[in-house]
Amino acid sequence: MHKSTFSIQAGEFKAKCLQLMDDVDKKHISITITKHGKPVAQLVPIDSTPVSAFGCLKDTVAIQSDILKPIDAEWEANK
Repeated sequence: MHKSTFSIQAGEFKAKCLQLMDDVDKKHISITITKHGKPVAQLVPIDSTPVSAFGCLKDTVAIQSDILKPIDAEWEANK
């Protein structure tokens, strides 16, 4: 969730775009851009928290049987 959100008209956004981008980054705010009073876009900060690879595949694999039980198939490498 962002600290604060405010609206700005598209024309004003166009004139102040670079400064507003800096404000969004530094102050961690979001800006809703409107045209004729209707929201058309939102400028939000990017979450720069690094995502850990540890546990990213949790709950994506299902074990169908006993994985420690020997299999009956002969491996070609054992021949």
